[in-house]
Amino acid sequence: MLSWVKDVTRLTKPKNVFWFDGSDDDTAQITKSMLDRAELIKLNESEYKNCYLFRNLPDDVARVKERTFICTKTPEEAGPTNNWMSIIRAKTLLNELFDGVMLDKEMYIIPYLLGPEKSKYSRWGVEATDSPLVALTTAILTKAGKTVLEEFGDSGRFVRGIHSTGNLKKENRYICHFPDEELLMSINTNYGGNASLSKKPHALRLASFQAKKEGWLAEHMFILELEDPNGKCFYISGALPSASGKTNLAMIRPPKAFNDWKIRTVGDDIAWIHCSDEGSTVGINPEHGFFGVAYDTGPYSNPNILECIKKNTLFTNVGLTTDNKPWWEGLTEEVPKNVIDWTGKRWASNSKAPVANKNSRYATKIDQYSLKSKNYNLPDGVPISIILFGGRRANLVPLVYEAYNWEHGILIGAMMRAETTTAISGKVGQLRHDPMGMMDFCGYNMGDYFAHWIEFGKKLKTKPRIFFVNWFRKDGLGNYLWPGFSENFRILKWMVDRVENGIDAVSTPIGYIPKVDSIDLTGLDIKKETVEELLKIDKDGWLKELSEIKEFFYEFDGKIPNELWNEYYKLEKRLIESQ
Repeated sequence: MLSWVKDVTRLTKPKNVFWFDGSDDDTAQITKSMLDRAELIKLNESEYKNCYLFRNLPDDVARVKERTFICTKTPEEAGPTNNWMSIIRAKTLLNELFDGVMLDKEMYIIPYLLGPEKSKYSRWGVEATDSPLVALTTAILTKAGKTVLEEFGDSGRFVRGIHSTGNLKKENRYICHFPDEELLMSINTNYGGNASLSKKPHALRLASFQAKKEGWLAEHMFILELEDPNGKCFYISGALPSASGKTNLAMIRPPKAFNDWKIRTVGDDIAWIHCSDEGSTVGINPEHGFFGVAYDTGPYSNPNILECIKKNTLFTNVGLTTDNKPWWEGLTEEVPKNVIDWTGKRWASNSKAPVANKNSRYATKIDQYSLKSKNYNLPDGVPISIILFGGRRANLVPLVYEAYNWEHGILIGAMMRAETTTAISGKVGQLRHDPMGMMDFCGYNMGDYFAHWIEFGKKLKTKPRIFFVNWFRKDGLGNYLWPGFSENFRILKWMVDRVENGIDAVSTPIGYIPKVDSIDLTGLDIKKETVEELLKIDKDGWLKELSEIKEFFYEFDGKIPNELWNEYYKLEKRLIESQ
């Protein structure tokens, strides 16, 4: 590690090297330096204790897929869903950009741990960065500093990450991953998803590649704990693309009619899933904090997180009230008077632009979240009995359905499509392929990734049941048919009833759907006809969907495993024969 840090120092030429030890003193020192340079704004201390606001440049507020590369020997290793760059070209380009890039800057060395301490499932990393924002964010989202070095011991294996804000020019912005070397290099960006290398770059892109080699899964999934009235706990892991309700579901609060049930959070964004020594499925949350979207988060959608982020939280790109409180659309019904928008300008009441950026964020520690599971940091993980996939779809996909078997479940995960959001730059609202929610996060060829899921299932003695959900189906007038948010608990309860109690379901061409009266609608004002519409199967629409999925699969040039094609043709046959 020391040798590598010396190499990075020689390349980037910082004026000083700051080893972050994870202490409150180090955090306070970095925070003060940013306040002195007016890079941070201290928020209202009486209501937001030890909270701060940072503003990114307007063209550096989201992940940039077109500037994100997987660097391998051949394009086939990266696959058609990733941008590929040869290792030699990437190293030549990046070494030139990093040469002397930290002159007159401080370089922060941040050792971090992903996963619980003393866990065989955890992994180490070190990020060298000239961004104090990245240093503060990494300290929130991971276990970082001296304790990590103590656990690291004599191990020579760790993910190496080099990052610099550079000059922040978009045309020279690169986020590069070298899977074979377990190396990350990112430059000319300061947005969390591009610059905080412990998060998506390590915990998903590189980890997914490591998982393939080592026989586990690194997934863009939450893990929640659901406790029934008898005290029995069930653990559900699920993948929903950005703006499809993943964080809200991970932190869901049951409706009042079900106050004898409890839901707690293990993780809201990333899950590492393993086969235990006994052949069961176990999962850990590799992160130690939340990096959630603030925009549209409110008392109805996610009341639990609002209390959590009132202390020790770092906000990015939200609005600012006259009394120095953060504000974003969804927090309150009315926009505060004389509010400052996320760019630092006074917001005009007739403006069509939002006050907060639609990808505005909060970073906060999971330890201070009141409804975290007491098992969220177990070294051996928690037992996963249900895996769900889902996506924002205005039509076609029913409220919920269950796969017939593991391979069929992989197929419906591979078929995932969702409307685009602001977590990535580009057009919003378009339907895009997002298999397993991993389109932007799989660090190798997704054809091989699907095959890896199948191989992983072969090791399991007890496999989780796989479901698909869609909270966003609309009627002909564009109104949502399902109320969503806390009411989504009713669908989780149906899943548990299927797994635990074996309640009946209706067999359809696409999978098992609930009987209308098997979803517990106690206390919910919804018509039976509406529920029937939510569960309706449009056979012609599904055949059209399959034809489009086939074209997508063809892009993988023969890498889609036979097991997946077999399930595809079974599904097609069931649809045709049911007409």
